[in-house]
Amino acid sequence: MTARSEFAVGGMTCAACASRIRSRLDELDAVAQAQVNFATRRATVVHDGSLDMAGLAAEVAALGYSAVAEGDAEAAERRRLRELSVRLTVAAVLTLPVVVVSMLSPLQFRAWQWPAAMLASGVIVGAGWPFHRAAGANLRQRSVTMDTLVSLGSLSALAWSAAVTVAGVGDGHVYFETGAVIVTLILLGKWLELRATRRAGDAIRSLAALGARTARLVDGREIPIADLAIGMRFVVRPGDRISTDGVVIDGRSAVDASMVTGEETPVEVGPGDEVIGATVNAHGVLVVEATSVGADTVLAQIIRLVSQAQDGRGEVQRLADRVSAVFVPVAMAVAIVTLATWLLLGEAGGAAVSAAVAVLIVACPCALGLATPLAILVGTGRGAQLGVIIKGGDVLEDTRSIDVVLLDKTGTVTEGAMTLADVRAGTLPSAERDEVHRLAAAAETLSSHPIAVAIAGSVDRPPDARDIKFTPGVGVTASVGGVEIRVGRRSLFHDVAASVEALAADAEASGATAVLAGRGGSAEIVLVVADRVRPTSAAAVAALQAQGLQVTLLTGDNRRTAHRVAAEVGIDSAIAEVYPDDKAAAVKELQAAGKRVAMVGDGLNDAPALAQADLGIAVGTGADVAVEASDLTVVSGDLRGVVDAIGLARRTLATIRGNLFWAFVYNAAAIPLAAFGVLNPMVAAGAMGASSLFVVTNSLRLRRFRGSRHLPVLTSPSPQPASWTSRPELTLGRTYTGHGSPPEHRSAEPGSSAQGSPVRERPVLDSPILDSPVPNSKEQQ
Repeated sequence: MTARSEFAVGGMTCAACASRIRSRLDELDAVAQAQVNFATRRATVVHDGSLDMAGLAAEVAALGYSAVAEGDAEAAERRRLRELSVRLTVAAVLTLPVVVVSMLSPLQFRAWQWPAAMLASGVIVGAGWPFHRAAGANLRQRSVTMDTLVSLGSLSALAWSAAVTVAGVGDGHVYFETGAVIVTLILLGKWLELRATRRAGDAIRSLAALGARTARLVDGREIPIADLAIGMRFVVRPGDRISTDGVVIDGRSAVDASMVTGEETPVEVGPGDEVIGATVNAHGVLVVEATSVGADTVLAQIIRLVSQAQDGRGEVQRLADRVSAVFVPVAMAVAIVTLATWLLLGEAGGAAVSAAVAVLIVACPCALGLATPLAILVGTGRGAQLGVIIKGGDVLEDTRSIDVVLLDKTGTVTEGAMTLADVRAGTLPSAERDEVHRLAAAAETLSSHPIAVAIAGSVDRPPDARDIKFTPGVGVTASVGGVEIRVGRRSLFHDVAASVEALAADAEASGATAVLAGRGGSAEIVLVVADRVRPTSAAAVAALQAQGLQVTLLTGDNRRTAHRVAAEVGIDSAIAEVYPDDKAAAVKELQAAGKRVAMVGDGLNDAPALAQADLGIAVGTGADVAVEASDLTVVSGDLRGVVDAIGLARRTLATIRGNLFWAFVYNAAAIPLAAFGVLNPMVAAGAMGASSLFVVTNSLRLRRFRGSRHLPVLTSPSPQPASWTSRPELTLGRTYTGHGSPPEHRSAEPGSSAQGSPVRERPVLDSPILDSPVPNSKEQQ
């Protein structure tokens, strides 16, 4: 049995602390994996179930840190902020007179060093006690962290000054104000850092606070949300939050789901429609039956996935952790060398100590430790507010190199709500046509495929079917009343009459899906199934192309329908008639050609392709298995959410790289300056705090990421005539290569629309893997 324990960790001051705790937990035999996040102050341990919270807390406590149960983490964080505020206030009050009397010689009275020593000791030893306590615990474990540098630096300044005051060593210059200012500025930096880090986590806390506290049942009782069970029916009044995930039983209204899905426009719902818990009922009264409660709701899953992503460590974070692990020992070695060099050059002892202390303080790797986890914390939190779930640091790095995006057609580019638009039979009598239609509906009753559902639902009370055999991507064969009926692609039938083929081709040319049906192995009728293109798909495709991505439609549908839909939304190429099992092969073939592929899909058939792709993006309206197989998840069905997902992921990665760059530059430049005496210890303490604040504020800029869904929806462009170019045919499925008869289009001069208005030519994608380019689309003026 595998168990997962999560708890907050207190007492961490830098990334080295997190690394030590993680290493200690990883050494336990029962632990399969341990993650400790410095930015969120949280640990996640996957183990065999033999460990309890008390055992994990004991291991953490042995290192000098504290473990707090997840439910008490918020209260513990508030206590830590209060304690830090008190220490900062005391330090500031005691430091001010020390600085004033030390810097202004007219105020220096006889033996002023003794009261200055007392006040400075109160700051360094009293207010700064957590640094010394942690440094001592680290020393017992034979390790060093940021606390070691702060403790050693401040105590060195105090000890040298005390030696000068008591024994009269050196040149008589004391550094009481230096040690006090070091501790005060570092406490100030930690206080600002903690407050900003709490702001970084506001997004997830606000999501967690969205859930309703009570539910009003249909019998009038109001119960706590914890008592609500699956199958219970509750009433949602106008303006109320929907208590939990469910399906509408009665009533019609508009539901504002923007806080969960990122959709700004309320969605109209009625009987049979699914609704998400924590969304707001705009108007009308709804009766909803609960389908998910507690940890199984959409909101709870979003929070859980985002939390797991924030705890993950990408390659960039692992690099920063390795650097942080050796940085403190290197800084201590540089400080010792600095002290020895200054003394060997004959400089005053006080000046040598000052330079060495400056090196210790300025080298604290706080900014380096915060650079990656804090940006991920803010980025994933903002993504959750936009209905985008980023599943970890590795995903951010994958988005950088993507150059091809494959879009599944049904349910992604289109709405996925299939309807039977027509039944065409050619010369077959109407009575025979209706009978074949009835038999076809019976054969499809057990399938959950959207096309099958549309066909099965088009007949009231279809007869029972037996010996049903599904062939994925091809169709179904069944026996109804002793009659064999086949429903599916052309390849399922022994004989397809020319008249039936003509009807199917005509339906496909209009953008619909043609499904053949017939008895005894012969195709007799054409079931025309239609699916509307999402009104936002054209805008999403244009935005993806603006990001420098090559967009291709991937579908199991026929080539005419595929190209028609692709042209309607502005996609330049399409791979059609790809069976479900071959979608992953299509991704592999593109990867073999040197492409970095992102796959966007929503259904069970997409899961292998999502897993195979370099970046899998699932739209959340689809099956759970597709969501689990993906790297990015868009909670809504709006394809513009994919644009937001890629854009936000890239922006977060850019922020991480910017943070790391400045953190490295800071330490690389500051340490030599401190060693040569250019930076005194007080300036070094301020610079150290400023570097951490830069990383924090730079990461918080991600909260302003708006995305593309606030922009106006573009109307879908109408198909434009274009030449059809031959392309080598994919081995994995039948794709249109320009041979034979392409869909009919009116001729027009290149560069102009049929109406004569100028239009920018779309480039033909010169790839042997991609299918032939689809007809050009009229651009938005």
